[in-house]
Amino acid sequence: MAINKKDISKALETITAPGEGKNLIESGAVKNIVTFDKEVIVDVTISNPSLQAKKKMEVEIMKVIHDLVDQKADVKVNVQAIVPVKPVNTIENKLPGVQNIIAVASGKGGVGKSTITANLAISLQKMGFKVGILDADVYGPSIHLMFDVANARPLSVTVDGQSKMQPIESYGVKILSLGFFTGANQAVIWRGAMASKALNQMIFDANWGELDFLLIDLPPGTGDIHLSIVQSVAVTGAVIVSTPQNIALADAKKGVAMFAQADINVPVLGIVENMSYFTPEELPNNKYYIFGKDGAKNLANDSETAFLGEVPLVQSIREAGDVGHPVALQDNTPLENAFSDITKNMLTELVKRNKNLPPTEVVRISTMSGCSTN
Repeated sequence: MAINKKDISKALETITAPGEGKNLIESGAVKNIVTFDKEVIVDVTISNPSLQAKKKMEVEIMKVIHDLVDQKADVKVNVQAIVPVKPVNTIENKLPGVQNIIAVASGKGGVGKSTITANLAISLQKMGFKVGILDADVYGPSIHLMFDVANARPLSVTVDGQSKMQPIESYGVKILSLGFFTGANQAVIWRGAMASKALNQMIFDANWGELDFLLIDLPPGTGDIHLSIVQSVAVTGAVIVSTPQNIALADAKKGVAMFAQADINVPVLGIVENMSYFTPEELPNNKYYIFGKDGAKNLANDSETAFLGEVPLVQSIREAGDVGHPVALQDNTPLENAFSDITKNMLTELVKRNKNLPPTEVVRISTMSGCSTN
């Protein structure tokens, strides 16, 4: 019996177009299907120009036709790589089922951004919200360690006929991190385009389900990953993390300025000051301002941004992160209360933002904003 073109199309609907969250037919990646007796020719386009990506797509198409249509089909796949043009100022890329996307950023590394992200997520979950974390720190992922799921591996699940990654769940929080896909001693040596592609796959090829909040743990700085995020999804707001130290604050200012750029325009919900002071256990009433005092609070005032709160420099916070048990999981302790207060302040600012401002739009960055070409 001759192979039917409709059967081929139906089979190709089970393959997800990489980085798009749609199947090959739905996304328009399949440009042509020709059938003649047992011969099948499929013309398809992908956005990844690497030989490995082309080969993977070819193998997937051949396999699904043999499995679902005809095991004896003579299949030829022509894969062409094209660079898609992103829509300008649209919100089509909003993740279905995700109500608020919050970017947690810092201008400088080592200020405890991932620690703040992890404990914000736990505090939100304890308040009854459905929460997920996307670890976008591609080159130094750590969220999987802080949630004690370092050895977990996301499974593939079928959702509406499409293959999706199932986020790992820990303490009621859904997590995806590149740390799940690389060895503990394996360095990620990628150019920006490859890192951005991996991020898009974790965003759109994942089964996030219904979430009140998706927190995105961004890497330090203001580079490729940050631009990729605002070009991919409509970020509701950003939280900036800094220590009181002048050097950290100088970079935090750049983080605030980046989100305020006219062509990015993501509202900054507020600033969190981490490692604000040190209190020895034997002297609970003493505060030692090792990195300076009120630095982030002053930055918030100067940038007309809310100050969300401060977190002390406490050994148990570090220890809790190292063993994969965030301190916000504690009940009615000073540290749990500190993160709870910061989270409540963030929610207050989010309510104001959603009431007074229109939805954030996905943007297209065409220039190196803030950089001189002279």
